[in-house]
Amino acid sequence: MSNKTCCLLFIVSAPSGTGKTTVVERLVRVTDRLKLSRSYTSRAPRGDEADGVDYNFVSRAKFEDMIENGEFLEYADVFGNLYGTHAGDTTRCLESGDDVVLVIDVQGARKVRTTGLPHVAIFVLPPSYDVLEKRLRGRSKDSDAAIRQRLDVAREEVAMFEQYDYVVINDQLELCVERIKAIVLAERSKQQCMRAKALEILRTFQR
Repeated sequence: MSNKTCCLLFIVSAPSGTGKTTVVERLVRVTDRLKLSRSYTSRAPRGDEADGVDYNFVSRAKFEDMIENGEFLEYADVFGNLYGTHAGDTTRCLESGDDVVLVIDVQGARKVRTTGLPHVAIFVLPPSYDVLEKRLRGRSKDSDAAIRQRLDVAREEVAMFEQYDYVVINDQLELCVERIKAIVLAERSKQQCMRAKALEILRTFQR
């Protein structure tokens, strides 16, 4: 019998500085049959980021051409840089038999929601405003004005948690990863996802 019964699309959103990318990268490493969708971005790589590993880095002109051609499932302008999820890449991942997780902001999640594409949405909250500010200042070489802008946007984004199916607090990295993994496993066990396998087992009782 097949171990795979359906393919699920997960969305993880959080304010900048909450650690959503780190959380999801760790989640994918500890959860079988779960792939992280690699976003496209018009910004330049930072530090040791590599094209095709951290993001698909393209020029702004190329990104805008892709928008014009309708290639994105969702895209958003985030602090002056464009980020997007390629529709074809997402479809291919799901068709491969794996579940897929998108790390996107609330703008992107809203756009996916309007497509009607079935998905499970998870919002990751920082423990508090003060903790988020400390994380942003500790990790970033941005100016004080840029950090303030991120915090102002975060104030708006945290109020959007009600639009999501699940809310997880990133107070400790490993605990946060385990909580989201539990959500993934629970969603895989829902009746509609397990139906094909359950019917296959049922038929063995009817021989």
